[in-house]
Amino acid sequence: MMAEETSAIIGLGNPGPNYRLTRHNVGFLFVDFLADRVNGAFQTTKWEAQLLRCSIGQRRVFLVKPQTFMNLSGRSVAAFARFYSIEPARLIVVHDDIDMAPGRVKVVTGGGSGGHNGIKSIVQHLGCGDFVRLKIGIGRPGTATVHPEMPVDAYVLSRFSTEELELMAERFGQIEAGLDPLLGGDLAQARTMLNRIK
Repeated sequence: MMAEETSAIIGLGNPGPNYRLTRHNVGFLFVDFLADRVNGAFQTTKWEAQLLRCSIGQRRVFLVKPQTFMNLSGRSVAAFARFYSIEPARLIVVHDDIDMAPGRVKVVTGGGSGGHNGIKSIVQHLGCGDFVRLKIGIGRPGTATVHPEMPVDAYVLSRFSTEELELMAERFGQIEAGLDPLLGGDLAQARTMLNRIK
């Protein structure tokens, strides 16, 4: 597998069954969705990550789930990327965003961490922020039936409702339909297709 032909879709989350359906784990949920679509199974690796090598359309892709817990995601991501010589621009990091409405999608590159500790860790360990970020909105406390005074830390670690999981599943299908330009490096086209998902 040639490095220049390969991208990685890295879902952020926390390992373990207690975190599986929490809002902070939407990145894990998305790469799990993709793994199901290709009938693949993750393998635990020496890079403190679960890894699946597969094809999505005509694109060669690694699906990655760091197992370091969210705040140390960069340690795993950097070790994996360096071993396979995958440039930061070919890394697509999928993560939750509390500043966007539930189910909204946005593709961005560069910039700061936006207060997201997983992104902060990746920037720190890669030494740059030049990777692609696929943000999936989860809303803030006060969304739906969630009390507005619920602490943010507790909110992101709380479980999605049944209705929210249905919304996320719908969004995952829409994101999948727009992955080709993203994996092909056509960020303008990817933004056109994916940033309209609201």
